[in-house]
Amino acid sequence: MTMTESSSRYFQQVAEQWDNLRAGYFSEAVRDTAIRKAYLRPEMAVADVGSGTGFVAAGLAPLVKRVYAVDGSQQMLDVAKKNLAAFANIEYHVADGATLPFPADSLDAAFANMYLHHTPDPLAAIREMVRCLRPGGRLVITDMDAHPYAWLKEEMADVWQGFERDQVRAWFEEAGLVNVVVDCTGQSCCAESQNSTISDARGRSASISIFVATGTRRLQMRDAVQENYAAVVEAKSSNENTCCGSNSSSSCCSGTKYEDVTFKTGYSASELAAAPGEAADISLGCGNPLALAGLKNGEVVLDIGSGGGLDAFLAAERVGSTGRVIGVDMTPQMLERARATALKNGISNVEFRQGFAEDLPGETQSVDVIISNCVINLTEDKGRVFREAFRVLKMGGRLEVSDMVTSGPVPVELRESAIGWSECVMGALPEAEYLDLITQAGFTNIKTRRSASMGDAFGIAVYSVIVSAVKPDPAHPQAASCCGS
Repeated sequence: MTMTESSSRYFQQVAEQWDNLRAGYFSEAVRDTAIRKAYLRPEMAVADVGSGTGFVAAGLAPLVKRVYAVDGSQQMLDVAKKNLAAFANIEYHVADGATLPFPADSLDAAFANMYLHHTPDPLAAIREMVRCLRPGGRLVITDMDAHPYAWLKEEMADVWQGFERDQVRAWFEEAGLVNVVVDCTGQSCCAESQNSTISDARGRSASISIFVATGTRRLQMRDAVQENYAAVVEAKSSNENTCCGSNSSSSCCSGTKYEDVTFKTGYSASELAAAPGEAADISLGCGNPLALAGLKNGEVVLDIGSGGGLDAFLAAERVGSTGRVIGVDMTPQMLERARATALKNGISNVEFRQGFAEDLPGETQSVDVIISNCVINLTEDKGRVFREAFRVLKMGGRLEVSDMVTSGPVPVELRESAIGWSECVMGALPEAEYLDLITQAGFTNIKTRRSASMGDAFGIAVYSVIVSAVKPDPAHPQAASCCGS
């Protein structure tokens, strides 16, 4: 890895003692958290950048096909080879982290534990790791939060005194990653100065919280999804039995099957009877986000991915003439159909705007409730969608989302299937990651309930959930926590 001369000398000197030193600094719980956030599969090839004596590689090797251990210190790798001798699937590379020895688009995941604070240019180091990731690949970094202990620079050759989490998040996004989460591990890095005469007013002992940062390299699926959903409208208009542009008997999120996944909306007969027939006919949902929304007269509702307008029209009835509903969709054909339906049925308290879920056409703090039905799984940067929802909601506003999630990561070779994305499966995230992104956006009081759509796709459980959350009101602050900082 790229190191200053002092860092290089330090690791040469401590290589033989590093395992004992590391055990005093931080525990295996840090590694366990990083691996849990990576959503690994057995067919994956991953890199451990700044691998040292093999602390992270030892946890990765039993879980994936190939591990590449990369470090700038031959002495550290020599110890790693001894520590990891039982594993036949690890390759070792002495390399500068500024120029990793991997082709572009070749890794499924890259890990870097306590590496970033030794690099002169953290953003350049992140960019280089991202270069090596396949589309859909994940970067996982564990390192120290910003801290005041300057003596770590002298005694342990640190270049940086940890990092602010907002800065790490910005670097990940600048490097082209989506669904970025920067959170605490619940662990601390502990060290004690060997200088008994140290004059640091904070003392000789340091206990520094450790963050975990994750992000995914973008797949560029938006255009394909938009094309396929435009085909849905054209098919409905011509009475063709097609879904998302494919000549199949399955239907996107609408009552039939993708592989072994059955999509059901969960609307009552009375709800469907009250809605315009044109909207119910083109419903592409996987649940009923209104079931628990508790809409009231006079509220302003925004529907992300309103499609043919079913949820928007049902919401318009519930908020009454003093309320208002804004439907947002990226597909012109969907908008035209929804607007025509509103005009035909004389529904005047709803409007439909063209826009993207990641960049909502709504003013900050302007709506009471945001709903969405089987749409956010179609977007790549779900984290940005939730941040946009948080932005446009009023203080105390509510998020009510029905969406598809999974029990784990989908197979690597299927991540780039445009049809799979459009059929609401390949873009679905593991439920834990989905909820992490809602929390990262700032929402609280998050509640999750299984909805009616569920099944199995390629060995992974796929199911729909209804998620309720609240934008907290500063007038009623909650207790701060490590993981919320």
